[in-house]
Amino acid sequence: MTGSADLAGCEWLQYDYSPALMSRGQPGSFTMWRYRKLLPIPDDPVRYPVPVGGTPLLPAPALRQELGAPQLWIKDETRNPSASNKDRATALVIEDGLRRGVDTITTASTGNAAVATAYGAAAAGIRAVLFVSTDCRPDKLALMTQAGAQVFQVRDGYAAAVELSRAAARTFGWLDRNTGANPFTIEAKKTVAFEVWEQLERRVPDVMIVPVGDGPTLVALDKGFAELVGCGLATHQPRLIGVQAERCQPLVRAWLGTPAGPAELNPAATIADGIAVVRPAIGDAVLDVVSRGGGEMVAVTEDALLNAVATLACRAGVGAEPAGAAALAGLKTAFERGLADPLETVVLLVTGREVKAGGATDRLGRVAVVEGLDEVERALADPIPSS
Repeated sequence: MTGSADLAGCEWLQYDYSPALMSRGQPGSFTMWRYRKLLPIPDDPVRYPVPVGGTPLLPAPALRQELGAPQLWIKDETRNPSASNKDRATALVIEDGLRRGVDTITTASTGNAAVATAYGAAAAGIRAVLFVSTDCRPDKLALMTQAGAQVFQVRDGYAAAVELSRAAARTFGWLDRNTGANPFTIEAKKTVAFEVWEQLERRVPDVMIVPVGDGPTLVALDKGFAELVGCGLATHQPRLIGVQAERCQPLVRAWLGTPAGPAELNPAATIADGIAVVRPAIGDAVLDVVSRGGGEMVAVTEDALLNAVATLACRAGVGAEPAGAAALAGLKTAFERGLADPLETVVLLVTGREVKAGGATDRLGRVAVVEGLDEVERALADPIPSS
């Protein structure tokens, strides 16, 4: 197994692929750890204390009927502990950190990854120090602080938050969970591909529709399905269709080869905050995966996102946030443009749901606004008390 701790140009982690690596598991063991032979951890008991993964693949008959798509499925990642697919990456990164004796984890986030990290760290008994932009939603900030995390809002936005989080990890020796920095985030998220394959009775879908922000979710799916082929358990990979909001669509514009205007690079203007990233961490890898696999990138309107949220609720019983519902909005665009056929086996990846902070949005005691590492150091030396 080879790899780098930085995804910027690294080689993905590799294994000696064979059918034996994909165990059928034991009854009741349907979590992401079921696939540990294809995860970069030793074969001894898992230390991370919360079950993650093993989320349902839903047939959604009412939605199938409405869309005329008899082989449509929903991979419902809202069933993870903090209600998003970010729990997978958090779990594997913390599992690795626990084995190395770390006591602090950090990440930058538009919201969901930070919430997942806050709750995962609390469960594992380590500290979480999180970096978000100043426009991060108050309800998500409240969820982070409820779990005991120290949160820093960075004045210059999400990209600056990533840089500051990574600098803090290097300076203080913290565990770095950042998207685009830690290859274990890809390794964890690829387990979605394994689960879908098993849930489809060891078959690969024709198409998967995936919300895309920084890019690791889509890239991880490609790696997971490629490993199934490498193990001799599948003959092909699905086409991957990435979805972004029209108001923040850097990868769609790059895919089309046309420059994005200011109105198309405005993360604060879209309700899909979970995928509103102006400079995707591994955007080049996303475009390569989509190109190699015959996939596509599409952008969807705010109205389409709102309609998708409502449709998932009333036709599938799935409560999705707009970023998670982007998969359904993208599917409708794909059908309209002939990028997918309604008779194909299509899987929508619903990545997260709306979560409530229990009325605690007015008690954000562990949040500080910062710009540089010196301010972070001062705040850590004189921590903000919990309310």
